[in-house]
Amino acid sequence: MIRHFGHLNDGRDVEAVTLGSTTGLQAEVLTYGAILRRLSFPVHGQRRELVLHLEQLQQYEHDTAFVGAVVGRFANRIARGRFMIDGQLHQLTRNENGNHLHGGTKGTGKQLWRVVDMPSESRVKLALSSPGGDEGYPGQLDVTLELSIGRDAARIDFTARTDAATPVNLTYHPYFNLGGNAAAHWLRIPASHYLPVGPGLIPTGEIAHVDGTPFDFRTGRKLAPPPLTTHPQLLLGGGYDHCWVLDEDADCHCELRSTEGDITLWIAASGPGLQFYSGQYLSRAHPVLGSAVALEPQGLPDAPNHPGFPDAVLRPGRTYRASIEYRVSVTPPG
Repeated sequence: MIRHFGHLNDGRDVEAVTLGSTTGLQAEVLTYGAILRRLSFPVHGQRRELVLHLEQLQQYEHDTAFVGAVVGRFANRIARGRFMIDGQLHQLTRNENGNHLHGGTKGTGKQLWRVVDMPSESRVKLALSSPGGDEGYPGQLDVTLELSIGRDAARIDFTARTDAATPVNLTYHPYFNLGGNAAAHWLRIPASHYLPVGPGLIPTGEIAHVDGTPFDFRTGRKLAPPPLTTHPQLLLGGGYDHCWVLDEDADCHCELRSTEGDITLWIAASGPGLQFYSGQYLSRAHPVLGSAVALEPQGLPDAPNHPGFPDAVLRPGRTYRASIEYRVSVTPPG
């Protein structure tokens, strides 16, 4: 189902596309920012919202917390907004403490996408063309996003092509709350390593082991961090805002369970990393929205500036592909 959602400040129309069935998973995606506005599932006879959402389109236009948006061209941070490709220096917009975050001031999450195909009530394909020079990125980037909804799973497939070498790292940025206080949710991340950060939350280049640190979620535990003074990395981020590097034999990117343990979200994706942001500053942008966490499968942050990280540059003639799957399951009563 496609319905009118509102008009942007410049008068352009924005639509909301609802996918899924009344007996299973349902999703709503906007053509503005390809925002995953809603994701819900029936839990013991009542439909439960699994992600936070805003009520009005104008709230999304002014949102600075990336609520539900597709973030890119390059998700996460690029130091000083600079990188070199083939000996040429490129300068991007700097929109967070002198660095480039989530594609810049607009990026993919503040653009109007178009519906190019909707073959059924469970699948839609959106597209966006980002011109060369957009936010300082070289090359035109043509992106497609296909969202498919099954009874208990949602799958997102990104593809992109370019006419000049450019960094690409696309992901979704929903804020998850499966019920109750998000800080009391249970989280498992099958990753033995994470990326320590320096000022501005830019990776230092080290790939550190999680042993004996608050970053060890391999067996699962409550996701709230210990006192920030117990680890310098927690002090830098005000909590968790770090990227984990998945183990080669990882069965997923993460598992998130509600405070009461009645519903579990399983996330798997194609990227080597998982950015976990514990939402400690969400209330600054949205004081009444509530508590939630962001779990963003992706390539590694600041990869264009770290030769030891997996290559993040897309070149002409090649196709960028990335996928994310959300799967939910409900624990029987009692």
